[in-house]
Amino acid sequence: MNSSTAQFIRTKFQEHYRKDPPLSPPGLEQREWGFLMFAPASGMRRHKGFGSTAEMQEYITSMVPAHVYHSAAYYQHPAAPSMKEKSWLGADLIFDIDADHLPVVTDSFKKMLDCAKKEIIKLIGFLLDDFGFEEENLHIAFSGGRGYHVHVYDPRVLTLDSAQRREIVDYLSGTGLDIEHLFRKKTVVGDDKKSKTLEFPPQSQGGWGRLVNRELIRYLQDLTRDENAEKKLTEFKNVGKKKAIKIIDTINNPANLELLMKGKFDALSSIPAEFWDDALHRAVANLRAYIDEPVTADIKRLIRAASSLHGKSGMKVVSLTVDELHQFEPLVDAVVFGDNEIKINVPKPTTVEMMDEQFELDEGTNVLPEYAAIYLMCRGGAEYAGGAL
Repeated sequence: MNSSTAQFIRTKFQEHYRKDPPLSPPGLEQREWGFLMFAPASGMRRHKGFGSTAEMQEYITSMVPAHVYHSAAYYQHPAAPSMKEKSWLGADLIFDIDADHLPVVTDSFKKMLDCAKKEIIKLIGFLLDDFGFEEENLHIAFSGGRGYHVHVYDPRVLTLDSAQRREIVDYLSGTGLDIEHLFRKKTVVGDDKKSKTLEFPPQSQGGWGRLVNRELIRYLQDLTRDENAEKKLTEFKNVGKKKAIKIIDTINNPANLELLMKGKFDALSSIPAEFWDDALHRAVANLRAYIDEPVTADIKRLIRAASSLHGKSGMKVVSLTVDELHQFEPLVDAVVFGDNEIKINVPKPTTVEMMDEQFELDEGTNVLPEYAAIYLMCRGGAEYAGGAL
């Protein structure tokens, strides 16, 4: 990013902050703050503390950092120059889901964000259903970049150490999960033959047993209601066309769903055990939460401030309720800049997807709406060449 580009973006960030400054987290006076400026060589400015929201907002509006962070931790002396002197008091439980860390292969930024949104919805289900956190104690935020954060504001988690927080991550990600223990195949010897029967945890059971039962049923319902269900089912072990039709009829029978919810998979003897085994492994792959473990385990982590701007996208860190999350479209709802035309120089052909539009850019000088131009410049994909200020 050259100096004219940095100055243009900094000016636009300052204009925005004068109208819509960052919000204070709970316990503002006990948080450490950190900043990355538009001059990369200046490094991270941290060990900063504020006594009030007005003081914090005035600092950010005048200094105009590219990135604004505050600590997940609470300190007795947040502005002390060393971590030891700060005197740690506790920390929120933080989760970070980044599209870059998901098992997704796509060149579309929008599709990456859609995948990250599905993951954060899945994570929230874990936090509400399995851990029993109250919805009002969850602060959900789009990060302004490639994912989402969840802050758990609950006194019960404040003093958890790093090892205890890693255990939570292990549970959410299914680390060490023994699928064979959940879904056990037994051979029953009858009068004249041997047969296989299945033991599976019911939804009334807690923990991963309930989760896997529920996810397996959801997965099978989606699969058997697909317009290409027969074809997709024949991709499973030992499933031909006739068995595929039988599986569709069986899964879509409400009485059979009741049996499955109770863990009575053996009652559906017309479906081979090998099919259940294959389907289970596919369903569990959808169930694991893909969390950035170091973020959760770090009890002194800095996290992006609510309503700040992300210096690598120009988009806003947007706070969301659970209901708002389902309707949230980041490439529309987190865009804060206008549509004045801006000239930029692009070093190579590229594509920008924002505000329900797709811009195809050639190498050289291009004209874009301000919001898309700022996004591309923040990403390092263009330099400022003139336009509205």
